[in-house]
Amino acid sequence: MNLVDLTRQFLTRYYPRQHMIAAGFLSLVLLIMLAVAGNDASHASQQRSELVRIPLVQQLPDTAHTQAGDEENASLFDNAVPVYPEESANTSGEIVRSPGPDQLPGLSTDQPDSSAWQHVEVESGDNLSTIFSRVGLSDRELFHVVNSHDEAKVLNRIYPGYQLSFLIPQPGVLEQLKVLKSPMEGYVFSLVDGFYEVETIIREPEVRQVFKHGTITDSLFLAGQREDIPTLTIMEMADIFGGVIDFILDPRLGDHFSILFEENYLDGEFVGTGNIIAAQFTNQNEQYIAVQYQNASGEYGYFNPQGESMRKAFLRTPLDVFRISSNFSLARRHPILNTIRAHKGTDYAAPRGTPVRATSDGTVTWAARNGSFGNLIVVKHSGGFETKYAHLNGYASGIKKGIRVRQGDIIGYVGATGSATGPHLHYEFLVNGTHRNPRTILEKLPKAVSVPEQELERFSQQVSPLLDHFRQLEQTRQLAQRQLGAE
Repeated sequence: MNLVDLTRQFLTRYYPRQHMIAAGFLSLVLLIMLAVAGNDASHASQQRSELVRIPLVQQLPDTAHTQAGDEENASLFDNAVPVYPEESANTSGEIVRSPGPDQLPGLSTDQPDSSAWQHVEVESGDNLSTIFSRVGLSDRELFHVVNSHDEAKVLNRIYPGYQLSFLIPQPGVLEQLKVLKSPMEGYVFSLVDGFYEVETIIREPEVRQVFKHGTITDSLFLAGQREDIPTLTIMEMADIFGGVIDFILDPRLGDHFSILFEENYLDGEFVGTGNIIAAQFTNQNEQYIAVQYQNASGEYGYFNPQGESMRKAFLRTPLDVFRISSNFSLARRHPILNTIRAHKGTDYAAPRGTPVRATSDGTVTWAARNGSFGNLIVVKHSGGFETKYAHLNGYASGIKKGIRVRQGDIIGYVGATGSATGPHLHYEFLVNGTHRNPRTILEKLPKAVSVPEQELERFSQQVSPLLDHFRQLEQTRQLAQRQLGAE
């Protein structure tokens, strides 16, 4: 009996017919399920192999290496971790892939155009954090830039008027930052290999000399406006002649002036005024001339043609814009107490906030509240002189007891504190503790240091050509004026 017959006899003897039928049916079902699973696995394996054929490598090698370096790059590709686009299943069970980075609409790897630049002018109250946030950059990016280089400290001291330009080719990515303190000075921060490199911008303007002439029919400032002379230039001229002319009481109708000064241009566009080269002021038929001179130490100053400094020991007035509302007097009726009391100073009526200047070099001995004087500054000068500035609205930055000030420094601002009926500056001048009239005592004060005798030849060589040029311009102006009058 062969093996098949023995098996059949064994099953017939020990297993009923019903059990055999059930076992056969279960075996058939199992075979069908195994076949279906095999087809699904084969289909999934085919899909997975399609995905592997389009990996996006996280880090690409540097292709600018030598052949030996290329072999290392090959190992980078071997070990690179593939990043697959996101995938999900739709309602029909099909795989749906999200687009890769280079397939996203509106995103290009080309060089960014001018539309990628964002320009911001710093305004009062702005800070770097709010500005970076405004252009879509995080505090982390701000920290990265600020700590990139020593010269980046300029970003910690931004002021209203600064121009900031951001190159942002992709959201949140700062590729370049330009900081312009002025049209002629600034910095450029450029992202290179993950770090910001800093380049200083220094542009030299084209300097043009401008000659102007004005006649006073009302005030010095209005005369300057009629001739299109910048206000700052007029104020500088008033400072130059401030030691010899009181521009409130001294000027008369018909007084006239000529001024030669610099204007700066970039790409043909006016960007600001420069220095005054020479100026002439005729006050009550008395002529004053000042010319700029740079001494052997490199310091600039203004002198008359004989080498005497225009800078006197004291300025005649501590304000640029004002009118005298009450002069020095030993018998003045007090405006509040209505009694006859000595007025041991000069009151200058001026708008609240008008800058107050120190009239000479000295040391601040008082900068605080003081009874009827209100906010008061006292400056002690060499030679036993002392000046007081009262009723101030406030003090200039850094002004406190013990600080040194120079002639012309802004030390405070006009106000109406203490016993004051309106905004004005009360100015006192003391000599060895005795009040003196500042307008009359100034004539007896020593002049500031002039050109040393051993430097007079150098002075003459430098200023003579300037004076000759200035006088020639003045003569040409007078000739043109006479010809115009003859017509």
